[in-house]
Amino acid sequence: MSKNRILAVVFLTIFIDMMGMGILIPTFPMLIAPHALHRIIPSTWTVAQGFILGGWLLATFPIMQFFFSPLLGQLADRYGRRRVLALSLAGTSVSYVLFAIGIITHNIPLLFFSRMVDGATGGNISVAQAVIGDVSSPEHRARNFGLVGVALGLGFILGPFLGGVLSDPSLVPWFHITTPFYFAALLALINVLLVLWLLPETLQHVNPEPIQWKRPLANIAQVFRVPELRSTIPAIFLFNSGFTFFTTFWGVVLAEDFGFSQGHIGNFFGFMGIMVVLSQGGLVRRLSGKVQDYRVLRFSIFATGFCLVPYYFIPGDKPLWIYAIPPFLAIAMALTKSFSGALLTRITRPQIRGEVMGINSSANALAQVLPAILAGYLAAEHARLPILVGSITVLAGGVVFWKGINRLLNNPIP
Repeated sequence: MSKNRILAVVFLTIFIDMMGMGILIPTFPMLIAPHALHRIIPSTWTVAQGFILGGWLLATFPIMQFFFSPLLGQLADRYGRRRVLALSLAGTSVSYVLFAIGIITHNIPLLFFSRMVDGATGGNISVAQAVIGDVSSPEHRARNFGLVGVALGLGFILGPFLGGVLSDPSLVPWFHITTPFYFAALLALINVLLVLWLLPETLQHVNPEPIQWKRPLANIAQVFRVPELRSTIPAIFLFNSGFTFFTTFWGVVLAEDFGFSQGHIGNFFGFMGIMVVLSQGGLVRRLSGKVQDYRVLRFSIFATGFCLVPYYFIPGDKPLWIYAIPPFLAIAMALTKSFSGALLTRITRPQIRGEVMGINSSANALAQVLPAILAGYLAAEHARLPILVGSITVLAGGVVFWKGINRLLNNPIP
């Protein structure tokens, strides 16, 4: 199979996975927002307690991903990308069904368990990135990694829209708040079949080393011990942490401060997705191979942080103002996501690329854990406080990257 066909299969795989995740975006705020019809929080709980539980529920997935993604990365380096990717997607399908059942029965422990299942098997993006790294030439690396951003953007265009539609019983009587989760489970199952039928094995250099089960904890030390990782992953960690502060409770803010329904929330994130796709298809492709990756990141991380600041101040009676920021935010996000992945693969050896992507995925998962938990407590004080903290955290990531890449540039980058 040609490289273009392999990339097409990976693109479709990531797109379907991201669409499944995007479907859930409009529905989650309806589970914890104080005045939501389908609120799963017990009636005796306060609003603050509901927000805190929501933060812990969102943190469950990345906690499990932190421990299991590096293991999946090692398995992908030893047994192949295709098998591990299919296993990961199968776990995602099962988790969505369990989550839907948890909503219907108001079974909060089951909701947590379903997120644990998805997190433990949720290394699909890192394995897919390893496939892209396997088949990408140096001059096309950033462009090909831009496919991840395009797939994410397209998934977030269609996913949130479908999530709003499929959960609206006024459109179809049997639609329910759980319908998007069943649909997402079906998408993940289709994804498994696509990988098994259409994706060839791209692993060329098998890593014979035994699986290191303590690797997740060792990764923390590894990040600071290896110069290439030390210069990049801490900054990416802060970038993802800051953006997680924003995404965790922005849907709740839209519901409570701006009176958005799940359909309106879906439309907003769909608009954001359109902007990301346009940025990936336009600016990222034009810059790929023409501007050094680290130079782009010096700009894009700071730009993302500054774009988040206005969301803290927009008045609740000015809902149209929130649509003025996504075109700029999407550009900064698209550049950061694409060129950080390109930089990381450029400075790692092929035979450990899956492991490094697993380390990066583990760091990204950890970057979602603490913000998700803290955002619940911050939102209990003020619903928009996580947005302000998020913008500051992203800006701190820009400072860390600037200093780290300057240290790395003192030595030749391969």
